[in-house]
Amino acid sequence: MNGNVPASTRTLRVLTFLATQPGPVPMERIASAVGLPRSSTYHLLKAMISEGFVVHLPEEKRYGLGVAAFEIGSAYLRHDPLERLARPLLAQLVAEIGQTAHLGVLHGRELVYLLKEQPPRPVTLVTDVGVRLPATLTASGRALLAELPPAQVRALFPTPESFVRRTEQGPQTLTQLRRILADEKRQGYAVEDSHITPGVASVASAAVDHAGHPVAAISVTFRTDAIPSSERFLLARRTRQAADALTRRLRG
Repeated sequence: MNGNVPASTRTLRVLTFLATQPGPVPMERIASAVGLPRSSTYHLLKAMISEGFVVHLPEEKRYGLGVAAFEIGSAYLRHDPLERLARPLLAQLVAEIGQTAHLGVLHGRELVYLLKEQPPRPVTLVTDVGVRLPATLTASGRALLAELPPAQVRALFPTPESFVRRTEQGPQTLTQLRRILADEKRQGYAVEDSHITPGVASVASAAVDHAGHPVAAISVTFRTDAIPSSERFLLARRTRQAADALTRRLRG
């Protein structure tokens, strides 16, 4: 890279490089990857940090994608292509299980619902298209957070004040959240029971893109007295299958 390359191009190359990494990286690797001197890389990263596109982890001396980068990615994916790919999968899921299904994406610390498919006689829910809820309290939000690098989760929830209370349930610290996310990532789906509405539960799984970044989550919501505990694993497994199908479509 020579001095004639515009700053905007250098910025995009930094973002592209960081997006391909499994986690935050040292500045030296960024400088080498994009062909910049160390001093120029430092000033460029400083400007990107101030705009929220990069986050600096001083204890680790590493840099990763910031919240603004994820918001732009989510904004693109909330448009028609994602909804067209997901809608048939949600319709098929609802036809098979007879419960309400949603498609949701992360927007900062919130989960935003993009699609909602319902059976003939649906349960009345607060979740609807365009509704935003705290990501840590929803199965969809946690399914997506579980696929983010730990540094990105820490950037989203740096203090106890970052966590929202709704029904006095759900994680209230980063340590609690990380423990829950690790367990849910291991099992392949997230579960929320009465965190948003008492007596209503959800299961959700995330769909990811070519780089393994979470794009959207498919969830199924039901009344806790309608689905016995013994049957919820089957519901979770079917939701996981729908999310995997969306992943294949996204990578298609």
